[in-house]
Amino acid sequence: MSSPDDVVGGVSPADTAGEHSVNIPETADPYSEPMSVRHLIAEQVLIEGVLQPAHLEITDEGIIHRIEKIAPGTAAHRAAVCRSSDVGGGDGLKVLKPRMMVLPGVVDSHVHINEPGRTSWEGFATGTMAAALGGVTTVVDMPLNSIPSTVTVEALEIKRSVARSQAYVDIGFWGGIVPGNTDQLAPLWDEGVFGFKCFLLDSGVEEFPPVNPAQLREAMTEVARFDGLVIVHAEDARTIDTATQSTARTGSVTRYADWAATRPPEAETEAIRGLLEAVRETGCRTHILHLASAAALDLIREAKDEGLPLTVETCPHYLCFEAERIPDGAAEFKCCPPIRDAGNRDALWQGLQEGLIDVIVSDHSPSTAEEKYRGAPDLSRAWGGISGLQVGFAAVASEARRRGVGIEDVSRWMSGGTAALVGLDDRGEIAVGRRADFLFYDPAEAHVVSASGLAHKNPVSAYEGHEISGTVVGSVLAGTELFTALDSSSPLAPVGDLIMRPGAAASVGGLEQKAAAGPVSRS
Repeated sequence: MSSPDDVVGGVSPADTAGEHSVNIPETADPYSEPMSVRHLIAEQVLIEGVLQPAHLEITDEGIIHRIEKIAPGTAAHRAAVCRSSDVGGGDGLKVLKPRMMVLPGVVDSHVHINEPGRTSWEGFATGTMAAALGGVTTVVDMPLNSIPSTVTVEALEIKRSVARSQAYVDIGFWGGIVPGNTDQLAPLWDEGVFGFKCFLLDSGVEEFPPVNPAQLREAMTEVARFDGLVIVHAEDARTIDTATQSTARTGSVTRYADWAATRPPEAETEAIRGLLEAVRETGCRTHILHLASAAALDLIREAKDEGLPLTVETCPHYLCFEAERIPDGAAEFKCCPPIRDAGNRDALWQGLQEGLIDVIVSDHSPSTAEEKYRGAPDLSRAWGGISGLQVGFAAVASEARRRGVGIEDVSRWMSGGTAALVGLDDRGEIAVGRRADFLFYDPAEAHVVSASGLAHKNPVSAYEGHEISGTVVGSVLAGTELFTALDSSSPLAPVGDLIMRPGAAASVGGLEQKAAAGPVSRS
């Protein structure tokens, strides 16, 4: 069918993302058998950074076995040949329309699921279902705002036991750093967490207190000992206290710009400056979470030029919104650090393109409407977090297109880069030997987000009414189709795995984890 040069590796083998309304039936087994994709043929498959026609062959274990590049315009003919030559008459064959793109499934390394303890805010079932509908095939859950926080091995096991039967996509876990738990970090690492999160100021929940500079260095020294990763919410408490006291004199804070002024850009730059000193002293691999202020980019550039082991993320809401256009009292947009002005947004996009910012993640941090609108319209009392797991990829892709940034870059920032950040070298790109985790993207289908139609547990989102050009119309996890545009409102089968850090030697749920990326258990 092709010359050897057209085959990449291996040997020959023997409706809209923002409008899905999903209700989970209460019957014992409401799920239909999901389709196993064994042949995927499309005119636009992202391979080695280029969209090109290809036929992907996938093993029963959900691994890409063979990639055969095909001539443009021949996908339908290729499918017909596949049907006639396959013993099963084309069982497991998926053929996409020419305008559809096949991209690697998103790996979202910054998600707050909140179960157990605050399941009314978000749970594993609703959170991972929303992920699947948004093209996210892997999430890594933060150690807060669940109760207990994931700061001990016992707490990790509690969280895993709750998540195991509710995984619609693959789920990994971060551990946490809090005062007094340094002796728990190595055991958590051995149990397969992907790294450790800490706060340099109040986290907003009492069970996850911040660390001071000495505690931070103690933890980083320990984590550097086993070459782990520390991920940091970097805002300076003293700077924020000073700014808040000044703003508080005016009374209720209803204008978004006034609330944002209580967490000024200097809060990020001061915290990052101090954090970089700790990185220099300890040599610990360090990741800056949810960068909102472009004012810190010069510090980041200097650190990277110096060769410090540093990576940086930003989020869709910082790239898609601007403070000037946020209505008064609109708590849906409150997050920490805050969304800043249009010029700052432009500079963040520039930082991505220059490689100063490495990845884009959702920082999905939902709450109940009661918490989100507490004290309304006074923004100072509202919960600070944005719900956007289901719409993040499509929103960023839409804004990127408006700016002339290619989908190839968006995929690298949200799939390949995030997979590399957490060491999951079995996913994040479409290549032979990688997992068959895909999202199907229709760049021509626009939609307007309805928060009530999202799978998130609470219909509260900053993306309400946001018009997005391009739609996620399907997703595949390890060769299993999770949803399609033709059937976007039925419950998805919970076929996700609980995953561990590659190389972890721990045993979870009675199943030994090999020293490589892979599942802990199949739900």
